[in-house]
Amino acid sequence: MAQYRDRRLAQEILREINDILRKTVKDPRVEGVNITDVRVTGDLQQATIYYSTLTDKPEDIERVAKGLEKAKGIMRKELGRRLRIYKTPEIFFERDESLEYGSHIDELLRNLHKD
Repeated sequence: MAQYRDRRLAQEILREINDILRKTVKDPRVEGVNITDVRVTGDLQQATIYYSTLTDKPEDIERVAKGLEKAKGIMRKELGRRLRIYKTPEIFFERDESLEYGSHIDELLRNLHKD
């Protein structure tokens, strides 16, 4: 039963972070951010939150990353209050590149069929 705790906690963090972003964080830089995945270490001390953005412009990506870093403290505080676990994991944000990679593969396949 203990080996599934990290995955259960990751699902809870995913749900709560999405809710916190929508209702609590008022920073306009993080509007349109979609949390795609959460990975928690086995000792439950660190959580890596993967996010995607609506645009692919480098300046928008940088702006969103700064907004998330700025809101990290309030998110962790809210998580601790909502989850009621012994120690709230430290939060790290990482941009999810899988959507762009999938789009790139789709484009390559479409171009393959054109030839």
